Amino acid sequence: MACILSHLNLSLPIIVETDASDYALGSVMSQVNDSGKHPIAFDSCRLLPDELSYEIHDKELLGIVWALKCWRAFLLSLSDPFKVLKDHSSPQYFMSSKALACCQAHWKEFLSEFCFTITYLPGRLATLPVALSHRDNM
Repeated sequence: MACILSHLNLSLPIIVETDASDYALGSVMSQVNDSGKHPIAFDSCRLLPDELSYEIHDKELLGIVWALKCWRAFLLSLSDPFKVLKDHSSPQYFMSSKALACCQAHWKEFLSEFCFTITYLPGRLATLPVALSHRDNM
């Protein structure tokens, strides 16, 4: 079944799913209503040359930062926290970490503007963001 984009309804819960591959980032913003989860927006981008050498945990964090930058206006207007779903567990521990590299400290400062939780989602269930980050034509 094909995904059909829904209109944003600020009164419904928001879910942001992100994924990072060796060369790209993918993300999906969705909402949950009575009939299930419906996508609102999709996005993907190629990693910059400097970003290609990042460790996977940094690429996964960059995926969250990038997605939240894309949809910043929407996400900051929410009255309730939104959920970020990741197929990698390291971002869950990032926000409480004390020892950070320079770029990680900048990311943490940016992420502190938002009210969200990070939840682990097994990769086999994160099909949309994985498909976007693994496109051949990136």
